[in-house]
Parts: sequence; C-alpha cells; structure tokens
Amino acid sequence: MFSWLLDIYNCITAVEVSTGQAVFKLCMSLLLGSIVGYERKSKGQPAGLRTFALISMGATLAMLVSIYVCQTYVGLKNGDPGRIAAQVITGVGFLGAGAIIQMKGSVRGLTTAAGIWMVSTIGLAVGVGLYALSIVATLLILFILVMLESIEHRHVMGSESRIIRLKVREIVTDIDPYRQVLNSHGVRLVNEYVDYDYTEPSTRLNLIVLSKETVSYIKLFGDLSEIAPTDSITLSNQLN
Repeated sequence: MFSWLLDIYNCITAVEVSTGQAVFKLCMSLLLGSIVGYERKSKGQPAGLRTFALISMGATLAMLVSIYVCQTYVGLKNGDPGRIAAQVITGVGFLGAGAIIQMKGSVRGLTTAAGIWMVSTIGLAVGVGLYALSIVATLLILFILVMLESIEHRHVMGSESRIIRLKVREIVTDIDPYRQVLNSHGVRLVNEYVDYDYTEPSTRLNLIVLSKETVSYIKLFGDLSEIAPTDSITLSNQLN
C-alpha cells in the first residue's frame, strides 16, 4: 500500500515528464482553473468555469511540451524549457483584452482579465511541478475576489459605481444642473461622457456616479428628467 503511494508520489514529482505525471498535472490545472472560473461566473462575467479551466490547462500543457522537447531530443538537451511556455504570457493578453468590455466610457472586465493572467501563470506553475505554490496562489485569488471585494465596498468607498444614461431632446451645454441634482440625492458624479446629435437635436449623457444602496433612484430620475426634456433614463452597474 505504502509502496504504491510512494510510486505515485515519485511519478508526479519526477523531473522528467511522463504520461502519468502529465495527466495528473492537467487534471490539477483543470481543477484550480475551474475554481477561479466558478467565482467569476457567479459574478455574471462572460469568462467563466470553462474558459478559466481551458486557460489553466493550456498553460500547463505548454509548460509540459517545453520540458518534454528539451529532455527528449538530443540536440536540445541544453535548450531553454521556458521558451515555449513564455509565449503563454504574451498570448493570454489577447484573451484578457477580450474580457474587457468598453461601453461609452464605462469599462468592465478588468478584474476578470487580471484573473485570466493569474490563472495562466498558475497553469505554468503546475506544469513545472510547483503544486503547493499553485494551490496557495488559487486560494489567494479567491481571497482577493471574494473577501477584498466585500471589504472594498464596505469600508473603502461605501458606494457602488453606477452609470446613469439619459437621452435629452436638446443640446446640453452645461452639466452643472445635473451635478447639483445628483449631489442633493447624495450621489457623486465621477465622470461624464457626452454624445451630441445636432440633426435631431439631442444629447446622450453617460454619467459615471458613486451612490449608496439607500439612494432612491425613482426620485432621482424624476428630478433629473425635470432639468430638460428627457426621452429616457437608464441605470446600469459598472462591474469589474
């Protein structure tokens, strides 16, 4: 019994790549990536369990191929086993960029993009045999995504980032009336983005604000609509 366990331990911790060791590493990277992906999917992010699992496994496989090429082919004994795997860091940047969505001045997905980059490095760590470090890194990611988010909302700002979008049936040249109404409701205007249409004429206002959960948006929208003839007002979250 103990000799069998010892054989398994020696197999997964060996320096040279074997089929059994490679399968174990792929399964482990799948598990760790899925854990992070599950948390992201639970927050409504498009990149979820499957995406993070594939990224982690791909990074692990790239690391395994790098090691295998150098240990198998005689002419490459002195090669660099990190050469192929190093391209993972560059390639994963395209996936991270795809996770970032820009919508008229509001940006969401930065935390998910950072998570993709971290999961790819965890996959590389699994591929090279740093199992304990990979598990600790995964736990720290969960701590950041779950605990620090709660602390950030509760103690750091006490407010949520929101986007108020208005379509006004005139050209808005002064944003101060909107700022004053927001301030009267305890909402702070962080930034604004304006889109003019002189043919109608109309203005689309995108107001990036910080507001507390106790704000009555029904009353706020009523006051905002009285500033100028308004066709529509919408509210959306600005998520990471």
